[in-house]
Amino acid sequence: MWPRIGGLRTLALGTPGEMRATLNALVLSGVKTATAGLLTSEYAEENEELEYAGERLVLVDDHDALAGVVEITDVEVVRFADVSWEFARSEGEGDRSIEEWREGHRRYWARVGFPVDDDSQVVCIRFRLVSAGDGGISTGDLGT
Repeated sequence: MWPRIGGLRTLALGTPGEMRATLNALVLSGVKTATAGLLTSEYAEENEELEYAGERLVLVDDHDALAGVVEITDVEVVRFADVSWEFARSEGEGDRSIEEWREGHRRYWARVGFPVDDDSQVVCIRFRLVSAGDGGISTGDLGT
């Protein structure tokens, strides 16, 4: 299971270090409004359910500390080959084409031990930033 803070699941983007710091900064600046995960590798192995519209997640830093709170606006599971350019752009990571997005994600997932092919099931998650940093929110206030 993924860690929880104040009863909410956490969202740990990328790998710890520079990558996570960069991705978190993109979320906190409003540039990154989506992320992708692998259904069979990342969800099944962790025995986690899919996120759902309206669910709030705690964006965490390298130390699993609260960096912000996001609210899920949409979740869709599609084949890797069917991820749209519109979704890829909303990840806000600077890809210039869907081919570039696919190549970068293939490399990333292979590097973390989850090689993908065109039929791999990708969880496409869209979200909106609710608060940056702790925003004055205590962990007891995270639920709504």
